[in-house]
Parts: sequence; C-alpha cells; structure tokens
Amino acid sequence: MEIITKTNITKDKLIAEFESSKNSLFGDLKLREAAAEAFSKQGIPNRKSEEYKYVNVELLLKGDHSFSSSKKLSSQQIGSTQFLKDAIVIVIENGVYNKEHSRINPLPQGLQIFNIAEANSNETFQKHFSKYSDIKSDPFIALNGALASGGVFIHVAKSAVIVTPVHIIHITSVSEATILNSRNLVVVDENAQLKIVESYEIIDSSVKCFNNALTEIAVEVNAIVDHYKIQNEKEFGNLISTTQVLQKKQSHFSTHTFTLSGSFVRNNLNMVLDDQFIESHLNGLYLTNGTQVVDNHTLVDHRKPNCNSNELYKGIIEDKSSATFNGKIYVRKDAQKTNAFQSNKNILLSDDGTINTKPQLEIYADDVKCSHGTSTGKLDADKIFYLRARGLSEISAKKLLMHAFASEVVDTVKIEALREYIEAEISKRFE
Repeated sequence: MEIITKTNITKDKLIAEFESSKNSLFGDLKLREAAAEAFSKQGIPNRKSEEYKYVNVELLLKGDHSFSSSKKLSSQQIGSTQFLKDAIVIVIENGVYNKEHSRINPLPQGLQIFNIAEANSNETFQKHFSKYSDIKSDPFIALNGALASGGVFIHVAKSAVIVTPVHIIHITSVSEATILNSRNLVVVDENAQLKIVESYEIIDSSVKCFNNALTEIAVEVNAIVDHYKIQNEKEFGNLISTTQVLQKKQSHFSTHTFTLSGSFVRNNLNMVLDDQFIESHLNGLYLTNGTQVVDNHTLVDHRKPNCNSNELYKGIIEDKSSATFNGKIYVRKDAQKTNAFQSNKNILLSDDGTINTKPQLEIYADDVKCSHGTSTGKLDADKIFYLRARGLSEISAKKLLMHAFASEVVDTVKIEALREYIEAEISKRFE
C-alpha cells in the first residue's frame, strides 16, 4: 500500500505539471492531452509491472523536480562533447534545441533540420509526428507525449544521399533535480540514405537528472539508415531512451547502442517491419560497474513476409551492478518467409554482479527461420592462463579478452571516427 501511495503522489505531481504548463507547450494540445490521460491511466511502473520488474523507477522520480534548467554551458564545454569532427552537429541542451551551438550550415542538398517546436506547419512533420510511438504501450512514451520540451525534426528528401553523419548531442547540465523530456522525429524518404548518431552526456552537474528521451524514425521505401546511440552520462545520469522505428518496403535499418556509463539507463527499442524485403540489424554493448543499472528492452515486430532481422547484444558486468536484456521477436500470421535471429552474451566479472536475460519468440507464421540464444559466464581461465604463459600479466590478459569479446559489436560501426571514439572509451573503462 505504501508503494502504491508514493507512486500515485509522484504521478499526480507530473500530471499537475502538465496542467500548469500545457498552454505554453509546442504542438497539438489535443495530442498532449491524450498522452497525459494515457500516462494517468498507466501510472509509474513498479516492480510488479512485467516490463519494469528489475528496476525501481519510482525511486528515481520521488521527491521534488524541476522540468527545465536555466543553467547554460559555455561553448568550450559543449565543444568538448563533439567527438566527431566531420559531422553535422545538433545540440539538444537540457531537452531544448540550441541552434547557436549547433553546426548545421551549410546543409547538404536534400537534408532539412527544424526546431521541433517550430515544425508543426510542415506537411511531412504533420504526416509522421506521433504516428509510430504508442502512448498506451508505455507510461514514459505517454509522459514524453505530454511534456516534451523540445528537440529536432530531421527530413531527408527522396533519393538524397547524406554522406556526412548527423550527430545529435543530448547535453544535460542542472543544479537541481530535473526531469527532461526531449523529442526527435527523423523521416528518411524513398531511396534516401542517412547516418545518424545520438549521444548523451552530463556536464558540470552535482545532482542526478532524469532524462526521458524519445526518437521516432520513419524509413521509407528502399531507404538506408545507420543509427548509433552512445550513452555516457557518468554517475549523475538517469536515462530512459525510447527509439521507435517504422520500416517500409526494401528498406535497410541498422541500430547500434553503446551504454558506457550512467547511474540508470533504460533502452526501449521498438522496430516495426511493415512491408516486404526489409532488413534490420540491432546491435548493443553495455558495460556496467559500481551500482549501475542498465535495462535493454527490444521488440522486433515482423508484420509482412520476406524480411530479415538480426540482433546481437553483449554485456560486461562488474562490481554490484546489474543489467537486463529482454528481447522479443514477434512474427505475425502474414509474415511468412521471415528470418529472425537473436543472441545475448554476457560476462560477469564479480560474484555480486547481476544479469537478467529474457529472449522471447512469439511466432504465428509457419514458414519461418527464427532462433534465439543467451549465455552468461566468467572470463575463460584457460585463455587467461594461455596469455599469461606468453608473457602477459593477468590484468593485461583480462583486458585483451574483454576487448575481443566487445569487438564483435564495435566492429559493426561503419563510421571510423566513431568506432575509434568507442574503442578509446572502452579502454578507459577496462583500466
């Protein structure tokens, strides 16, 4: 009863914030009101909720929170987060698009970037915004729908090939407990191509911040999109990151999630394969230590026949940290000739670390090839002995084995500068 009461108090505070601020928020008020109602009905999940049973989200949200930050970062501080030199840079500072510190001029032909708060009159935006993320499926999608503060709308025109990566930097800097709700929409038209990187960092903060971020991505017919997510928010970051993807016929989409740090990180990745001859790749690597909690949930929804999906997630867990992988492949009745594969592999470096892994297949078609598997273990003692016999110290041997374990995911990164950055950050963690 006490948990339910506390949860309701927190929920009521969030609803009250929406009611007091709704007339000053951007976009369609009816959409926001529907989202607020959906959040009110669902409430904040607790350990009795199947999708959140391994994390205490209510604990992260208890107490008083601000919903914006007046703290501003210097250009030098923001510049320190731009690890891709040759990139189009979009800065989301404390949940709001910061055009001044972004690097978007000139843009390649066929690429448009808008402040999402000013995009409502755009025809493509109206066609796609809030059409793919279901506010009734998750309370934090609903919360974002009600309280989204800002972000960007990115549109790649038909047949445009954008060679330069687009880097969206989510930077947080707060002086008091804050809940942020950023929102992005990416639409890649027919035959177009895009590489997009999302990174999350906290700078100059001494209190924890709760960031509830949502990105919707529409991949049209025969389009190709490479998506990367780098999460590195150190000890003050509490992040729920939802990526909702819709793919159309003959499209290719690959997504790569690297969780390098953060007090609490929850990734919701929902893929809808809504036509034939679609290819999807989902890769993830999570490194946890201390008391860090990382929670990865993926859903690949095969709706039509002749599609392929491949999923590989790996984790290295040490100290008293915990990680969860819950991956679901859903094959509908009409989705014949589906090929869907899923693998989750983990290494435990301590006796106090925890891994919860739950691969799932739900298949209603009869002509498919689907498989899933999971493994958890410690570093191979024989391999350590072999390396030590050839002159490596025990620490060096363990580092080498962990790099080799992680490399299967890191090597999927197609942007060389990004791959080098990730490898450097991983090396820091292993030291």
